[in-house]
Amino acid sequence: MKIGGRDKVDEIQEENDAVSLCSLYAATETFGIDTRKIREVLGERDLQRVPMSPTFIAGVVPYRGEVLTTVNLRALLGMEPHSGRSCVLVMEDDEAAERFGLVVDAVGGVVTVSGRMLEGNPCTLEARGKWLFDGAYKMESGLMVRLDPQKLCPSRLSETGLFRKSTNGGMDASPDRR
Repeated sequence: MKIGGRDKVDEIQEENDAVSLCSLYAATETFGIDTRKIREVLGERDLQRVPMSPTFIAGVVPYRGEVLTTVNLRALLGMEPHSGRSCVLVMEDDEAAERFGLVVDAVGGVVTVSGRMLEGNPCTLEARGKWLFDGAYKMESGLMVRLDPQKLCPSRLSETGLFRKSTNGGMDASPDRR
């Protein structure tokens, strides 16, 4: 088992120190989300776009008799749209009692890291990053930025004020530039 770029399980000294993260990708960037917050990985899906919705809303997708609103990670990060099919992870926000989908380019595997390896966000990080990211882990392959799944919830994203209105009446995921 590979643990956070190390080959030895001995690196994690206490059982409650271990954190399991699902690795996911947007462009060339690697992100991680606590596996306990992911309900299911749906894989590649065709999304139905919702007219006049904020640009960070990728669309809706059917899920077990429900219709899930999906959040596009690339749009939140201000990246160009993905040209291929995207993967959807089903997330659940326990506090808001809201289930939603997270759209990413690809899903990797599960990585177990030591909770002590998490480094805080740098003070130079822009407001969107401070809102979305919990910190980062230094891995052999580069940084894995940990996403805060509760802050990815569509209702919370709309409430943040970090996203300004666009000319078409929807929201734009670019930062407010006053």
